[in-house]
Amino acid sequence: MGLGCGLAAHAAASSEARPNIVFILADDLGWKDLGSTGSPWHRTPQLDRLAREGTRFTQAYNPAPICSAARAAILTGKSPARLKFEFVTKQQPGAQVWSTPLTPPPYTLDLPLEERTIGEVLRDGGYATAFFGKWHVSRHHGSYLKWSPMHGPLQQGFAVGDEEFGSHPYSYPRGEKGDFGDFKLGEFPPDALTEKALAYLREKRDRPFFLYLSHYYVHTPIHTRMRWLFDHYRATLSEERAAYAAMVETLDHLVGRVLSELETQGLAKNTLVIFTSDNGGHPEYASNAPLRGSKWNLYEGGVRVPFIARWPGRVAAGAVNGETVMTSDVFATFAAAAGATLRAGEGMDAQNLVAILEGKARMVTDRALVWHFPYYHPEGDRLYPAAKREIGVDDFAVSQTRPHSAIRVGGHKLIHFYEDGRDELYDLVADPAEARNVAVQLPEVRTELRARLEAYLKSVGARLPTLGPPPGAGPATTKAKKAKG
Repeated sequence: MGLGCGLAAHAAASSEARPNIVFILADDLGWKDLGSTGSPWHRTPQLDRLAREGTRFTQAYNPAPICSAARAAILTGKSPARLKFEFVTKQQPGAQVWSTPLTPPPYTLDLPLEERTIGEVLRDGGYATAFFGKWHVSRHHGSYLKWSPMHGPLQQGFAVGDEEFGSHPYSYPRGEKGDFGDFKLGEFPPDALTEKALAYLREKRDRPFFLYLSHYYVHTPIHTRMRWLFDHYRATLSEERAAYAAMVETLDHLVGRVLSELETQGLAKNTLVIFTSDNGGHPEYASNAPLRGSKWNLYEGGVRVPFIARWPGRVAAGAVNGETVMTSDVFATFAAAAGATLRAGEGMDAQNLVAILEGKARMVTDRALVWHFPYYHPEGDRLYPAAKREIGVDDFAVSQTRPHSAIRVGGHKLIHFYEDGRDELYDLVADPAEARNVAVQLPEVRTELRARLEAYLKSVGARLPTLGPPPGAGPATTKAKKAKG
């Protein structure tokens, strides 16, 4: 996150027609889950092809280690700390209340309608807009992940859309035991979510479009109906990780169908495609090594994600870019590419990446990336004590996450923990695994980064964990359900 304010969007310097924009967001896909990002297990030919045809970023981050907070930041170009949306949304108001040293802020349930999303920015800029899939920045309506009729994408700039689960296990009928289906070698289950996106691409229109395709893959529950695919991965992986690998390959297949449809419709040459994930990989299934940590914490494995951009004639093919970027930068980037206007105060933590995508500029060297996670995970007086106390590398287990914030400037990253006030400092260039805390060896760097972190959090009015129970809370032993985000 930029400290203070981000870059305003400027019209893309090009005489060409404004590009179509396709943004594909995966759910819980780890930074190393693709063949192009180093996975020795997963077959991802379609996304690997996208990387060959575009530019892959190796230092791309999400603004939060958890779903709702990251998605809110992507939609608005504002950090979770600024939005006061730092955790996963719930069905009802409440707070984390059990035996913990600190009390986190109450849950935020809805992205306020006053926040102008990238859908609204592009709609107002003359684009047709569509959103298909997982929204998850408003309270659940009726059942888990169902769109709110008051705070859904159709109320925040998207003209059409659908919350369809597709072939993800969320779509399984009640009582489904997770059995294999009758699928031949190379055959995938039909996916209604992808079909709706393809139908949108086939529509004839006289203006550019913005398609936001938000997949549920590869979020839990982990399962595949394809025995042929499961058996392929089971030869080298455990049952759980084989099923996860099958889900990764299914996601790859579905993305490939969208890419193929762009080509079939003659749209690929003037379409900016960006693919990324909403947070780091799940600790029980994804290998994030050599990075430490996973989804739910601010070590590298929790916030580093794959990020691929393709824009024929504008973005270099087959390039690898080491600039540090946030996925929420797409807010300013899409606005700039579309020539849309941002109002004062919008996208304050997003940077316009158009010139960086084109290889014409470098990111400012002192840009600060900031994360704020003032919560505990897993939730509840049963689940939290049962989790591993230490956060490691590829231990394939859920660990205890405590309230903490982090900042990265250049190659150094500081993590501040609120329970005991300690700082951890890492040199990510020499130690990407965050194995050696150099706070004592580099006191000047520690002091500077801690000051910049505190200044940013103060400037945005960040909510901090406090001592004592939240107002109106019940007994400290009240149980909380496990977060699904």
